[in-house]
Amino acid sequence: MISYDNFWETMKKRGVTKYSLIYHYGISSNTLRRMSHGESITTSTINDLCLILHCKPQDILSFEITEEEKAFTEQREEEVSMKKKKRT
Repeated sequence: MISYDNFWETMKKRGVTKYSLIYHYGISSNTLRRMSHGESITTSTINDLCLILHCKPQDILSFEITEEEKAFTEQREEEVSMKKKKRT
């Protein structure tokens, strides 16, 4: 799961507000809403935010696998493994 907790901390450190992102830098309020709900944003937006905040992507987002994602991934890997065995 992608988390944007780093983004809010980086904004605070840089003294940048949501208002300035929207009205001075043209970041969509919907983008900020999506980030606050942990939804996806484009890599282009991540690039823009890095330029605005003078930071790296890891200062905006982080990845931690959830138990649900882990279980799904393990199941999917097993299915792929079974398909490969059938081919040989």
